[in-house]
Amino acid sequence: MKRLSLPAAALFACAFALAVAGCSMMPGGDSGWTTLIDGTAKSLENFNRIGDANWRVEDGAVVADRGKGGYLVSKNSYKDFQIRAEFWADHTTNSGIFLRAADPNKIGAVSAYEVNIYDQRPEPAYGTGAIVDVAKVAPMPKAGGKWNTYEITARGSQLTVVLNGQQTVNVSDSKHAQGPFALQFGNGAKDAPGGAIKFRKVEIKPL
Repeated sequence: MKRLSLPAAALFACAFALAVAGCSMMPGGDSGWTTLIDGTAKSLENFNRIGDANWRVEDGAVVADRGKGGYLVSKNSYKDFQIRAEFWADHTTNSGIFLRAADPNKIGAVSAYEVNIYDQRPEPAYGTGAIVDVAKVAPMPKAGGKWNTYEITARGSQLTVVLNGQQTVNVSDSKHAQGPFALQFGNGAKDAPGGAIKFRKVEIKPL
């Protein structure tokens, strides 16, 4: 009988295990993930509202499109983690995901890492796909008018951002070590009304 090579044997073993109980080596497992936004009314119960924004659940997503600017701030604090977020942004949207906020009542790019969603930012190097004042993007990807996926990892001082499958940030920075994360609705340049932001699904996994 011909012996299987090591890679072939491993694949055979995995296929057999998958047929019985699932193979842990296969991608796509959701072990350890907590869903904070799933498009239902209960999604808003996982966050505190800060500022002036009309957050609501509409058509299977958490939406904001009016107000002077506001945030949904996670009730829990996180140190090392991964976030997966599905979002829809208008072309004029000023939004973002803020990580490790030092003060949950005062969110900003100075006191947290801001993973930006802002196609029309006056300084595009820190627009969509960037971490404001920490890691630039060039050229800046565009998120307006479509559904997008952010995959964000914070492990110690190492921060990575992947937008729609393309890595936009891989940087080391140690300014902020721990804190809640926040989802933003903001106005545009010179306080122009901001476009809509929608979050269809947001999950987090402590590392």
